[in-house]
Amino acid sequence: MDTGKNRTENRPSRKNDAYLWDRSGEPDPEILKLESLLRKFRHDSPTPVFPAIVPERRWTFFPWHLRLFPALATAAVAVAAIVVFLVYRAKPTPTILAGWDVSEVQGAPRIGRKTLGANEGRSRLGIGQMLETDSQSRASLQADDTGKIQVDPSTRLRLLSMGSGLKRIALDRGTIHAYIWAPPGQFVVDTPSAVTVDLGCAYTLRVDDSGAGMVRTSLGWVGFKLNGHESFIPAGAACATRPKVGPGTPYFEDSSAEFRAALTRFDFEDSTPEQRARDIAIILSEARKDDSLTLWHLLARVDNRRRVLVYDRLSQFVPPPATVTKEGILRLDQPMLDQWWNELGFDDISLWRHWERSWAGTATPVREK
Repeated sequence: MDTGKNRTENRPSRKNDAYLWDRSGEPDPEILKLESLLRKFRHDSPTPVFPAIVPERRWTFFPWHLRLFPALATAAVAVAAIVVFLVYRAKPTPTILAGWDVSEVQGAPRIGRKTLGANEGRSRLGIGQMLETDSQSRASLQADDTGKIQVDPSTRLRLLSMGSGLKRIALDRGTIHAYIWAPPGQFVVDTPSAVTVDLGCAYTLRVDDSGAGMVRTSLGWVGFKLNGHESFIPAGAACATRPKVGPGTPYFEDSSAEFRAALTRFDFEDSTPEQRARDIAIILSEARKDDSLTLWHLLARVDNRRRVLVYDRLSQFVPPPATVTKEGILRLDQPMLDQWWNELGFDDISLWRHWERSWAGTATPVREK
């Protein structure tokens, strides 16, 4: 236990402190002992002379530097701006190729010899170019001002024109699904056996290797034409076409099997008057009111003797308007036929007549060269 005596004995004396400062006090024995041990390390040589430290010289900016710097900076910015302007002015403005954007959906479609892969993004189908899909490939085409086309496997199509008033492709073979929002009459598809004219619709068009085709309309209506032979296909209806014959007679796909079989024979197979008369009789007996679409088209496709029968059957379903006479229909008066069409409920035919005049020169299919 510490006592007051112990604390006093452990405290250094003032005399020892004086010895440490100027050696005037009474030395402590331990201090003397320590001095004796360290004496041999004592330095007794002259003090070395070190070179004087020269202050570092710094640059001094005079006031005129401060006035000049903003001017130099402004000039540098102006020069840089001029250089950038001249560089970009020298570059030609990129032009957008008229055509359709093409995206790979499946497999590896080709534009010409270029294969589109999954990492290609969108490519461009330009005028005169060909898009082809093999049995494992699908593609999608889109033009913002026209519409969208889904291309099925084993299809080949070509872009013929992409003008402001007419967008035209040729489907050599295969199947496309078209969704068109361009104004009616502006999107045309050539096939080896007919010209397909969009009238504001969505439809599927198929062409086989022989050139025979089939169109099925799901929205709006489509015009099918070849050398004055024309068919109108509203939503829910279909129409076949054959090379050198052109479009057949449109029909609704929910009509009876007997009706559709007789119509196919009449359009593409019957070669004698007897065969045609037999199939017309089947068509008339199987017809429903919805089949007025088919009967109206048949008026211009049968001989004079059968035309009377078709007129009578169609009149049972949809009586002609007061301005339409039987005599006028039997002589195929076009204005009267058009008036009767408008009574069928399949849109106003004047829309077709308007656009028919605007693309009258497109009625001949363009075959692959």
